[in-house]
Amino acid sequence: MSPANTGYQSPVVTVASSLPRRGVGETVLIVPVVSGSDAPSVLDVGSHLAADAVAGIEAALRAVGGTGAEGQTHRLAVPSLPVASVLTVGLGKPRDEWPADTVRRAAGVAARSLDKVAVVATTLSAVDLDAAVEGLVLGAYRFAGIRSEKTAPKDGGLRAITVLATDTKAATKAAAERAAAIATAVATARDFVNTPPSHLYPDEFAKRAKALGEAAGLTVEVLDDKALTKAGYGGIVGVGKGSSRPPRLVRLSHKGSGRNRKKVALVGKGITFDTGGISIKPAANMHHMTSDMGGAAAVIATVVLAAQQKLPIDVIATVPMAENMPSSTAQRPGDVLTQYGGITVEVLNTDAEGRLILADAIVRACEDGPDYLIETSTLTGAQTVALGARTPGVMGSDEFRDRVARLSQGVGENGWAMPLPEELKDDLKSAVADLANVSGSRYAGMLVAGTYLREFVADGVEWAHIDIAGPAYNTGGPWGYTGKGGTGVPTRTLFAVLEDIAANG
Repeated sequence: MSPANTGYQSPVVTVASSLPRRGVGETVLIVPVVSGSDAPSVLDVGSHLAADAVAGIEAALRAVGGTGAEGQTHRLAVPSLPVASVLTVGLGKPRDEWPADTVRRAAGVAARSLDKVAVVATTLSAVDLDAAVEGLVLGAYRFAGIRSEKTAPKDGGLRAITVLATDTKAATKAAAERAAAIATAVATARDFVNTPPSHLYPDEFAKRAKALGEAAGLTVEVLDDKALTKAGYGGIVGVGKGSSRPPRLVRLSHKGSGRNRKKVALVGKGITFDTGGISIKPAANMHHMTSDMGGAAAVIATVVLAAQQKLPIDVIATVPMAENMPSSTAQRPGDVLTQYGGITVEVLNTDAEGRLILADAIVRACEDGPDYLIETSTLTGAQTVALGARTPGVMGSDEFRDRVARLSQGVGENGWAMPLPEELKDDLKSAVADLANVSGSRYAGMLVAGTYLREFVADGVEWAHIDIAGPAYNTGGPWGYTGKGGTGVPTRTLFAVLEDIAANG
């Protein structure tokens, strides 16, 4: 894998008003169906299919016992259509309006069930074009970048997608291209997360981020361990002390066009592997900690996407990268470090390391004078206790926190606003330093971590933190457009917020 391309090649997406009459023999047509009181029916809101084709699909579907239930798929032969086969995917009971994520999930299920098919067309796009494109691209995602020829997939996977639309004007084509670009950014984040720590450590992560950034026209700065020590990044240096692979800090800047543009700071946690350090984690499931750089992956993918989409705002990503290992040089519980900017911290638990590197990055990001600060990380296991494996927790200044959560829900990543009660700050008091990095209480762990980070945000900066400890990595079976492993969350949320700021300030 080259540093500029972490593996997944997104399919080429084209827009057409109808299926061609010839030359589509290898194409599988994906058609949405809905359940009914007697039998399932084809949902062809764009009238792209002739009546005999619809009747043929419905008859074949009845013959195999299809119901149109949400996520149910059937592969059918329909001789009246000039395609290799038809794949029906259920949307469930009929509705007047279809939520975008219902369409996105259906497209993802369809793409996953066609993992050996190279070319597809779909009428799902007539229901929601953007969601259909995103779902198909993400459902087709696979990570195979480091397999040998013995086990690597012999086929190339999905290569081409034709989305059918009644309007094929430039605006529709641009919408399809934008949706494909967003899905590709999510895939980039997934590739980073799925790359094992043997292959993705701080220096390598920084090199790949730099290559991606420069290819997109970003200004990139990389600080190595010596520069970090000299500049006083005590949190990043402290966390990285136990590893033979030293830390990095990467800054990627996109400068938009126009006057009076807003400036947005992005910060993402880049722990390339987290053993917990001296406060070592249990061995069971520790391999999932390859995902502890999920926040950094999403931030890098998002700032690259912002540049590619030419957003008229300034976006500066500050990405700390370290490996948290136990060794004779590792920081110990009880050590005191000085965060960038001067605040001293008693490290009571070396497994609460994410907030230490994030605090350094937040202070540095605030020196740029941003209007908004958005940071994200696999911050706390307490997030999964509070909200489960699929719902990010969003903390921060009240108005901006709610705005981020609302936009997250709109794109299907479902962030949920959480409070930061003032009394939690008392739990972070230290007898020897300005702050302790954990509280002595077992309660409200996610909110305590958010309270810690709030101490480093400059006055006047609207900020939000997105805790993705569970949502960044799917440890179970695939569902919708989400496969096993890295999910790319919250890339779509971050980009939605940037677009909203660009449009509304």
